[in-house]
Amino acid sequence: MDFLINVGLPVSLAIIMLSLGIGLEIADFRRVLTRKYPFAIGALCQVVLLPIAAFVTVKLLGLPPEIAVGFMLLSFCPGGVTSNILTKFAKGDVALSVSLTAVISILSILTVPILAAWTIAHFMGEDAPEVSITGLAIAMFLITTLPVAIGITVRRFATGFANRIEGGLSKLAGALFLLIVIAAVAGNWQLFIENLGIMGTGLVSLNIALLLIGLGVSRAANLSWAECKSISIDTGIQNSTLGLTLAALITGTKTGFSTLALPSAVYGVTMYVVVFPFLLWFRKR
Repeated sequence: MDFLINVGLPVSLAIIMLSLGIGLEIADFRRVLTRKYPFAIGALCQVVLLPIAAFVTVKLLGLPPEIAVGFMLLSFCPGGVTSNILTKFAKGDVALSVSLTAVISILSILTVPILAAWTIAHFMGEDAPEVSITGLAIAMFLITTLPVAIGITVRRFATGFANRIEGGLSKLAGALFLLIVIAAVAGNWQLFIENLGIMGTGLVSLNIALLLIGLGVSRAANLSWAECKSISIDTGIQNSTLGLTLAALITGTKTGFSTLALPSAVYGVTMYVVVFPFLLWFRKR
């Protein structure tokens, strides 16, 4: 178990972020400057409204402190490669989705450590583990930002090679993630069973709310239908592997996966079930 957490989890996340970088070009970042308004709406939904929705959900359900922290850690995670793939399936604005994922993933090394430290102190009080914001930021840089930068560099100077390995990297990352989710749930099985009802209800409700928030805010902002679909998906789909990794970085690995990891593990599975009806609806319009 320790090997899976210490090696498998960060390697899995690094591979996911590398596969994200492999699919990116410098133009994906420049596009933010030419499409400021749609990007701003998408960033508002992901960076501001998403954590607020998670906080409200946690308070309304009265979740146990550690699970509440797990919900919040999940809400701080960007969309990841999955949101880009699902946006393409939904016939949304893939370019906007990619730009949102790219920029917010990079910015997360600044936002996530600060928000994570505040969340743990708020919900866990005296029982909160000590969190080093600097240490968390460095760790996130090494396993998220650096792989993305390497992927972009490979795409820039070896495009053919990047095209050949992109699909394989995504499949490998998916397989590793599935293994880690199973391990996280199995390692906290009793706690998982005891809290499945309220935690599952909270996660599904939050997921539906996020999809509707992204859609509603972007529609109110008079964005195109393709842009609305992209922002909805990017708001509702999270990089659950990052949530699992944050939980491990914060609590250590001496006792296996912590309770903080459960929401990310469960959400990593349920979000596909929840988003599927939305995808079918999006494709028809």
